[in-house]
Amino acid sequence: MRPLSSLRWKIALTITLVCCAVAAALGILVHNVVSRQVVGEVRKDVERDLDHALGHYEYGTSHGDVNVALDPPGLPSPLRELVARGRTGSMVGTHDGEPVMWAAAPADRKALAVWIPYGATRDRLRDIDTAILASSALAAGAVALAGVFLADRISRRLVTVAAVARRISSGDLDARVGLAVDTGSGRRRYRDEVRDVALALDSMAASLQERLDAEKRFTADVAHELRTPLTGSLAAASLLPEGRPKEMINDRLKALHLLTEDLLEISRLDSGVERADLARMELGRSVERAVAGTGLPAEVRILRDAVVFTDRRRFDRILANLLANAHKHGRPPVEVTVDGPVVVIRDHGSGYPAELIERGPKRFRTGDPGRGRGHGLGLTIAAGHAAVLEIGLSFANAPDGGALTTLRLPVGRLPEAG
Repeated sequence: MRPLSSLRWKIALTITLVCCAVAAALGILVHNVVSRQVVGEVRKDVERDLDHALGHYEYGTSHGDVNVALDPPGLPSPLRELVARGRTGSMVGTHDGEPVMWAAAPADRKALAVWIPYGATRDRLRDIDTAILASSALAAGAVALAGVFLADRISRRLVTVAAVARRISSGDLDARVGLAVDTGSGRRRYRDEVRDVALALDSMAASLQERLDAEKRFTADVAHELRTPLTGSLAAASLLPEGRPKEMINDRLKALHLLTEDLLEISRLDSGVERADLARMELGRSVERAVAGTGLPAEVRILRDAVVFTDRRRFDRILANLLANAHKHGRPPVEVTVDGPVVVIRDHGSGYPAELIERGPKRFRTGDPGRGRGHGLGLTIAAGHAAVLEIGLSFANAPDGGALTTLRLPVGRLPEAG
């Protein structure tokens, strides 16, 4: 069930209200026109009878077919006052408890009045009003159903567009809305704003996918092209005489070599062909071993151990990159806490930038005065391996300062072989 605040119900409610307003206006207009016509016919009849009665009164004769009286006690006061001013008029009233149409005129300073039954006319008007009301309700109901149907179609298409947009924002650039472009006769379907938005979204996703694919290919090509000359340069540098120049050259070449290997690793992760080699692992002991293997100082605390199934090599790589990032951009002490299948790495530096917390790590992120300096590949590689292992990786800042990185490992069984 969609909430009543959704666009579907807003459109349907608006159409229904407009239809009801139009039906009410037309109903009032028809009621007034028909009432004037029907009442006018009765008024003409009673005025004709009044003319006959005045003629017979003037000649002192009587007219047996007309209900006539001089100053009848049931004559309405407004009509009696009108006659007292010397004028002739007619109006609806009652006579002996029955509805009648009165007409009166001056006669020897008295009111000569006639009347004819009005009950049938009143019933006719009520029947007409009932028919108008029923027709208006039927029309409003039909338009409301049509509005709900049309609004539902628009809402469904917008929901589809929004769902695809969310998939694209989460990294699924293959997602497309896919509204039909033509009907085979060259005419495009859905010639409306929703279709234009959907096509624009598909075009944007295709453009982003092309650019990212080009970036990935470029990264992989550059890394592959650099690998061979770097290997040769490292070998040649080893032949230099010992001294400070050799140390500086070797240091820069090793940094460039590590950067190239990181780029190659990212290109493999981007290709989507990486598969995890899962094995049973005691998380606390594995974290202690991985931290010790990095050679970086960190305090490991095991609050509650857990048995998980993951890829040891990739998990060690994730921890190593996160610890290296904490030591490079944060401040000691660096703490690693294991609480069940959750591992938290914390330092006491300036914390993560807001953009990284909101959007995740990006390669070649630079320029942040805190933790943003560097090529940004370490966190990107950690995020890539975490995705392969289906590990939840999140970034935050501690309330009292410092960066918090949380790993949530999935708990389950090894997939059955075959």
